[in-house]
Amino acid sequence: MKYKISLFLLLIFVLHSCQGEDERRRAENEKVAKKNEKIFNNINKAWIFIDEPINEVSEQNFREWTEWRDFLKEIGEKPKRSIGAFQKKSTAISKKAVLLNNNIPAQFNQPQIKSRISILITKVKMLDLFIHLNQIPDDKVTFLIGEINKELVSLERQMDKIVEKAKIPKEEGEADFLKMLDTARAIPNSAPPIDQNIPKVE
Repeated sequence: MKYKISLFLLLIFVLHSCQGEDERRRAENEKVAKKNEKIFNNINKAWIFIDEPINEVSEQNFREWTEWRDFLKEIGEKPKRSIGAFQKKSTAISKKAVLLNNNIPAQFNQPQIKSRISILITKVKMLDLFIHLNQIPDDKVTFLIGEINKELVSLERQMDKIVEKAKIPKEEGEADFLKMLDTARAIPNSAPPIDQNIPKVE
């Protein structure tokens, strides 16, 4: 009889501890769900990119430069419903950003444009990296969205500067002077350096 009672008490204890474990697990799951919801809401609120051209030059590029148009369209489509959707979108944006190095219009195929594209690509890749972490740092993701927007504006303004500079008429002989200057830079200085220790012959 004592054996049956102790077995019964043991069974009650096991059931009670399992129930306590279930409640603890449920409470942890609720905590994680609330945290994920907060992260989603923060990213969802901040996910606003400048997807419209900010000047005429950028608008013209939007029509003529396929990679630029595709990139702006990709960042303009806001994902919905879940963090997973934002993760997929950031990967798609990253792929489109890398393609910006292709077919840059001849007018803009210059170091100042290429460096801005490179910075933009780096920041888009960082966004993609952070949003795919197990513990998503939503503050860093939202910060990078702002940084990407700044780089977009900087890139578009630089394009505008290049176009405006090209419109300024060159003065007579300026093109020849610039060509001569480039040629002079290309000729190495062939004279050996003067050694100050050698006595001068007079």
